[in-house]
Amino acid sequence: MTNQSLLLKNGTIIKTDKKIVGDILIHDGRIAMIKEGGFVKVPSDIEVLDATNMYIAPGMIETHCDAIEKEMEPRPNTFFPLEMAMNEMERKLAGNGITTIYHSVSLSDGTGSREDDNVIHLMNSIDYRRRYFPTMVRNRIHLRYEVTNNNGSNTLKDFIDQKKVDLLSFMDHSPGQGQFKSEDSYQKYLTSSYGIPKEDARERINEMLARKEKVNWGLLRELGRIANEKGICLASHDDDSIEKIDSVLKHLEIQISEFPITLEAAEYAIQKGLYVSVGAPNLIRGFSHSNNMRAIDAVEAGAAHIICSDYHPSALLPSVFKLHREGMALEQAVKMVSYYPAKALGIEDKRGSIEEGKQADLILVELEENLPRVKHTIVDGNVVYQSQLSLMT
Repeated sequence: MTNQSLLLKNGTIIKTDKKIVGDILIHDGRIAMIKEGGFVKVPSDIEVLDATNMYIAPGMIETHCDAIEKEMEPRPNTFFPLEMAMNEMERKLAGNGITTIYHSVSLSDGTGSREDDNVIHLMNSIDYRRRYFPTMVRNRIHLRYEVTNNNGSNTLKDFIDQKKVDLLSFMDHSPGQGQFKSEDSYQKYLTSSYGIPKEDARERINEMLARKEKVNWGLLRELGRIANEKGICLASHDDDSIEKIDSVLKHLEIQISEFPITLEAAEYAIQKGLYVSVGAPNLIRGFSHSNNMRAIDAVEAGAAHIICSDYHPSALLPSVFKLHREGMALEQAVKMVSYYPAKALGIEDKRGSIEEGKQADLILVELEENLPRVKHTIVDGNVVYQSQLSLMT
C-alpha cells in the first residue's frame, strides 16, 4: 500500500449516476475526498496530476479474458516462458485501463495451453505471482471448467480448497449445442486455433461426445456448492436457450451468464436474476465471430450488464465509448466495465466506482478522434502506467 498522497486535478469524474468536474484526493491507496469544482488550495507536499480535458473513470474490472494463453502460445505449439508472458500481459492490461483482471484459465482436457499440465502450471504461477510479487494490476483467476472433463474434478476441488479460484464458470463446448452447432464448426475451430489435423480433430470430437454421456452432475453440483460457500462467484457459459439456463440452474447456483448465444437466452437470464456478460470485440465489430447473438442487440434490449474483452483487452475501453457515441449515457456505459462486474463478483464495497473510502483504482482517459486513450492508470493509489504523449495542442 502506498503512503503517498496524490491529487487528480480538474478532471471530468465519471460516477455511477452522473459526471462532475472536480478533484480527487488519494491517500494511503484510497479515495480520500472528491471535491466538485476542485480544491481552492493545494498543499505543496501533495503530488498533482493535471486531468484537465480528461475523464477520470473507475479502473476497469475484466471478468473474462483468456489473452494470457495467447501470450504463452502465440502460435500453435510455440510456447514462451510464463514469466515473460505475464510481464507483457500486465503492461497491456494497465495500458488499456484494466486494473483488475480475472485471467480465464481453461481446465478442459484440451490442447496446447489448455492441456491439464499447462493449466496447472499457469494457475499455480498466477497465484504465486499475485501473492508474493508486486504487480501492475490486480491479478485474479477465473477458472473455466469443461463439464466433459471427467478426470479434472479432483484438480478443480484442489484449486478451490487452496483458494486459488476467484471466479468459476462451467462450460460445454461439445458440438451440437452452445457455441458450436455442428461437428464441422468445432472441427474447424480445433484446426484453425490449435493446428490439429482434421483426422485428429474428429477423434477428439468423438472422445468429447463420449465423455458428455458420463458427466457427473451430482459431483459438479457439490463442487459448485463448495465454491459458493467459499465466496466464489459461479457462471455458466454459452447459454443457447431457456431450457439450457433452466438445466444449469437446476444443478448450479450461478450468478453470471457469459456470452448467451441468443437474445431469448439473454433476456431469460435477466428474468432469472442473473448478470449477463457480452464481448467487447462483438460490440466493436457489430457481430459475433461465431455468428451468434450480436452483443449490441442484448445491450439495446436491456439484457446485458457486463462487457468483457474475451480475447482482446484493447477492445474493452473503445466498446464503452462506442456505446456512448451511439446514445448511451457515458456513466451507464462505464458501469458495464466497472460497477456491474464488481457487484456480480461481490467486490463492489472495495472497487468498481468512484466513491470516498474505496480503493483508488482509477484511469485518466482522453479522446483522440472519438477513440479513448489511457493517459494514466492508478492501482491502489500508485501510478502503474502513464503516457507522455499529449493529444492536446
